[in-house]
Order: sequence, then C-alpha cells, then structure tokens
Amino acid sequence: EALAAIEERARVDVARIAEIERTTEHDVIAFVSAVAEAVGPEGRYLHLGLTSSDVVDTGLALQLRAAGDLLLRGVDGLLAALVARARAEAGTLMMGRTHSVHAEPTTLGHKLAGWAFELERDRVRLLRAFEEAAAGKISGPVGTYSHLAPDLEAEVLAELGLAVDPVSTQIVQRERHSAVSAAVAITGGSLERFATEDRHL
Repeated sequence: EALAAIEERARVDVARIAEIERTTEHDVIAFVSAVAEAVGPEGRYLHLGLTSSDVVDTGLALQLRAAGDLLLRGVDGLLAALVARARAEAGTLMMGRTHSVHAEPTTLGHKLAGWAFELERDRVRLLRAFEEAAAGKISGPVGTYSHLAPDLEAEVLAELGLAVDPVSTQIVQRERHSAVSAAVAITGGSLERFATEDRHL
C-alpha cells in the first residue's frame, strides 16, 4: 500500500528541499523529508533501511555513466578525424624534430598516426574507468544489508543498468571515481600535447 501511495503522491519541491536543508544541513535528509511530506504517512517508508550514500553514490554512478557517454562520443569523433587525416597526409613530407629543433624528415601522416594511437589508448582507459564507475549500492548503513536483502540491491541496480559493488561499506569504493579522474586527466594531457605540437608546427 505504501508503494502505491509513494508512486501516486511523491513530488519534488526544490524550494521546500532548500528550506529543510537550511535546518538539517544535509541534502539527502532534506530531499527525503520534503518528498515524504508530499506522500503523507506512507512517506516514512521512502528511505527505510537506506543510508544516504545508497542514494547519492548510486545517483553518481548514473551521472558518471552519462558523462562517460558524452566524453567517449567526443573522443570517437576526434579519433575518426585523426585517422582520416593521417591517411590523407601519409605522404606529406615535413621536418621531424627532437628537442624542438629540426631532425630527420618524417611525414605529417606519421605524426598524426601517433596521435591517433595515443588517443585510442586514452579511449580504452576512459571506457574501462567509466565502466568500473557504473556501480551502485543499496546495502544500507556500513554496507551490511541490515535492513535490505542483497537480492533487492541486485534487482534495483540491474534495472538501472549498474553493477553491484561486491563489498561496499558506507559508500561505493572511491578508487572507482579516482580511476575516472585519472583517465580524464591523462586524456586531457594528450589533448594539450596535440594542441601545443600543432601550434609549434
């Protein structure tokens, strides 16, 4: 009965959430309290057995997956352009450089092919990192399933298209997010190098 009431009456009122958060100084408590008010008595079941990280970390996994899709589309577009240009410029002679001075001759296609292979490695790192970050948790306080069963977590996360963190604690393990940051930084370093080289040329 509570589920039906929650589905029918749940509303998100951003102004009310902000008002509650000024008192609680906790974003999830403010959100849950505001939605529970809209639901009525059955609202007490809205967050039962959860910890805030069940909501926040699972939501973050969804956001990271969407961000990854955007970044990978951009990388794919650049990669296709680099491959096409490397092939088109395969015979375009130019000076190679070492320590910023002229060295042996090379071709522009050779240089761009090197960029393409580097960007492909960046793409693999990004893909792997975003796949690993697409993990959530609904295992409750300290991850012990004290209120909710693991099969419920598996069912909900499968519906969201997320993996289950096999041993979560209060949070999803943070090295997942660190790997995303590292992969983005490495890719950014590649792009900076390409841009600087382009300017020097």
